[in-house]
Amino acid sequence: MFEASSPIGIFDSGMGGLTVAKAVTQQLPSESIVYFGDTAHAPWGDKSVAAIQAYAVKICDILLHQHCKLILIACNSASAVAYDLVKEYVGHRVTVIDVVNPMVDYLATHYSKKRVGLIGTQQTVGSDIYGKKIQQRGIAIRFNALATPLLVPLIESGERNPKVIEEVIKSYLLSPQLQNIDALVLGCTHYPLIKDQINAFYSGQTAVIDATEMVAKAVKNQLQAQDLLASAGQLPQRTFYSSDYTQAFSALARRFFDEPVRLERYALWD
Repeated sequence: MFEASSPIGIFDSGMGGLTVAKAVTQQLPSESIVYFGDTAHAPWGDKSVAAIQAYAVKICDILLHQHCKLILIACNSASAVAYDLVKEYVGHRVTVIDVVNPMVDYLATHYSKKRVGLIGTQQTVGSDIYGKKIQQRGIAIRFNALATPLLVPLIESGERNPKVIEEVIKSYLLSPQLQNIDALVLGCTHYPLIKDQINAFYSGQTAVIDATEMVAKAVKNQLQAQDLLASAGQLPQRTFYSSDYTQAFSALARRFFDEPVRLERYALWD
């Protein structure tokens, strides 16, 4: 049985999910979190479905061992191909939230009858998870998606030359699939880290949407419904695991949370 003081478990292929973790801590400042970034196998977007599912299930075991009261899949690729499996595997023990469904809810409310584009990993775009959910719900959106596989490796590497990323972004956003759109969905939790550059490309003419805030609200609503919100003023504990230490991950975690970060290496398989 979980307690309100138990932590929220969050996982991603690497450091992109830190954008979601940051949003959760801003929305719920008293909540403790346990974050797992699978940097040893990042990026997940070019991995097979079976591999992503295996990583996700293993990480869920680790988060359950840490007594997490909710598990948040802070990765679009894993949300696309492993969410149902994870729910089947641990759903009887703990609530599982993904990053796709809150975004689809948001689009249904705000972008009906609009033209919406999405950029994401090969796995997310290839799964057509967003398109399928939009169609299943009968949402009248003209939707196009484009795989942008170079972006996650550039972000994970901590690429410091802004011109490099700007040129890659430009080459993708000029693609025919993304022309004349009202909004662009950042279909990867790494992409908020380059949201400023994407906004600069559009010069305010196209809305750029990431799921971080709406996912954080979904987490809050779920914990509220289960009466598992941490007490206001509770001193939160934040633990960060990575399957392989990277300087970029450590630096970003420290910058995001503006406090000393305890980063521990935890290999998925020894």
